[in-house]
Amino acid sequence: MSKKLDIPKEEIKSILATDCGSTTTKAILIEQQPNGEYRLVVRGEAPTTVEAPVEDVTKGVLNAVTEVEELVGRQILDETKSKILKPRKGDVGVDIYISTSSAGGGLQMTVAGVVLSMTAESAQRAALGAGAIVMDVIASNDGRKPYEKIERIRKMRPDMILLAGGTDGGTKKHVVELAQIIAAARPRPRLGITYKLPVIYAGNKDAREEVKRILEGVVELRITENIRPKLEVENLRPARAIIQELFLEHVMAQAPGYKKLMEWTDVDIMPTPAAVGLLMETIARKNNIQVLGVDIGGATTDVFSVFQGIFNRTVSANYGMSYSISNVLKDAGIKNVARWVPFEIDERKLKNAIKNKMIRPTTIPYFIEDLMIEQAIAREALRLSLEQHKQLAVGLKGVHQERTISDIFEQTETGESLVNMMTLDMIVGSGGVLSHAPKRQQSAMMMLDAFEPEGFTTLTVDSIFMMPHLGVLSTVHEEAATQVFEKDCLIYLGTAIAPKGIEKYGQKIMEAEVVYPDGRTETVELKFGELKVLPLDKDQEAIVRVKWLHKRFDLGEGRGKLLEKKVRGGVVGLIFDGRGRPIQLPEADTERRDMLAKWYKAINMYPEYFAQKVGA
Repeated sequence: MSKKLDIPKEEIKSILATDCGSTTTKAILIEQQPNGEYRLVVRGEAPTTVEAPVEDVTKGVLNAVTEVEELVGRQILDETKSKILKPRKGDVGVDIYISTSSAGGGLQMTVAGVVLSMTAESAQRAALGAGAIVMDVIASNDGRKPYEKIERIRKMRPDMILLAGGTDGGTKKHVVELAQIIAAARPRPRLGITYKLPVIYAGNKDAREEVKRILEGVVELRITENIRPKLEVENLRPARAIIQELFLEHVMAQAPGYKKLMEWTDVDIMPTPAAVGLLMETIARKNNIQVLGVDIGGATTDVFSVFQGIFNRTVSANYGMSYSISNVLKDAGIKNVARWVPFEIDERKLKNAIKNKMIRPTTIPYFIEDLMIEQAIAREALRLSLEQHKQLAVGLKGVHQERTISDIFEQTETGESLVNMMTLDMIVGSGGVLSHAPKRQQSAMMMLDAFEPEGFTTLTVDSIFMMPHLGVLSTVHEEAATQVFEKDCLIYLGTAIAPKGIEKYGQKIMEAEVVYPDGRTETVELKFGELKVLPLDKDQEAIVRVKWLHKRFDLGEGRGKLLEKKVRGGVVGLIFDGRGRPIQLPEADTERRDMLAKWYKAINMYPEYFAQKVGA
């Protein structure tokens, strides 16, 4: 049963929120200011204590909140430091306490569907959107024999399985066969070995009774609405709601100390990625914009997007900046990583530098060259993760005629990707390599190079990774979550203006006029291969008037079409990116390094490094 907040929204003045991560528990205190606005007051953190020897997640929470107490200079915990005081009375306690969690490995799922590129893909989208890591996708047409699927389910030991397949009123045979495979596997959950594994059935409603007969007694079966009631309709929300409910009942309840933590919180604990996704959806809806977000970690990279009002999330489980860094090198290839390095280095040294990060995951770059290598491979991790996201974030192909099951098996494409870099309004970057880069210009350049946004795009980073806290807060106080997100969470880097097209280096491709808030104007002439930056403060807006555009280039209105756009500044400013799409780099190493040096100097990425080079 979901918790409901028992305090009126208007009485919420002080909010304590925590995010229990796999290694660190982060606590933030948000309070309403005299002017009525909600702002972040302080942030504290402590090691997560879900594993031995402590084995009680609440200890890490109390330690993080103790740091918040010390920083803010007032009492939030009781005298024994074992309980959060609620509601606030004067300067003591807080009004509400909320939390998210990915501790203990987060939510791990297996999904099953009849057709790999259709219902199985929809099931994957449902699970990912609920905050899960999808360990495996099983489908009738995935090429594996039944015994191989059974063996795989037994070996994976997921937290739960989502079973989908068949449109309502359609064939029942294949989804019933999948149910039989799950029953034969007799799967055991990862946590709580005395419990039955939760299985959610979200397939053809006509097959419910047969699925129930096969699975009941073997697993903990929950039945919900079909995620693909028709081929051209996708209905993911009911399944996502059940997944998050079972996450609390079966996964969180088994983790050490979580029962106590669930008693403390005023609303249900939410999986960290689901909370981040919810915030992305809220921001996109409130501002009527298209958003792309990324969280790049040590082992995985999460990509979130909201295009045409449709939310998608993917987890690139093998792409990260420490534990998984060698996977990035393997899949991207050494040449793709090396292309971003502006100095001469042989392949062996480059590989060794990358593998050193894998075996020493907590180290940070000491020399500027090491930083450049780390940021080069970060570009490739981001690029590969976005490519994976584009493949899953797709529209559904409309079906207007009756089809046999054999026809459906042949339908290998589910539609065009929803991710459109030309209509994208905002990129939100988070994760250590982006949020904690020594210079914000480096964060901006990594996202520009990896994602290649087109037209006009606002670039931002999450300052201290508080998006999970704000995501769960948005469920109870959307106004407070939005205000803190805008004022304290996001750091605006600036706006990228990137014409899409290809031309010869040095060819003029655009002329624009920037009208500043004080009425001052500046003309920008952009040549192909150039990068130019104009200062514009983070709290300022300017007008960019495109006065001439090369007939082969597009800024969102069509090739050669002129436009005028209001843009927001940032700590980097206005970035005029004339490098074309896709970004072109010279083949010859010397020319490539010279080109990179020009770009990096233009955006002021590594000023000390290039100053030394000039001095030498």
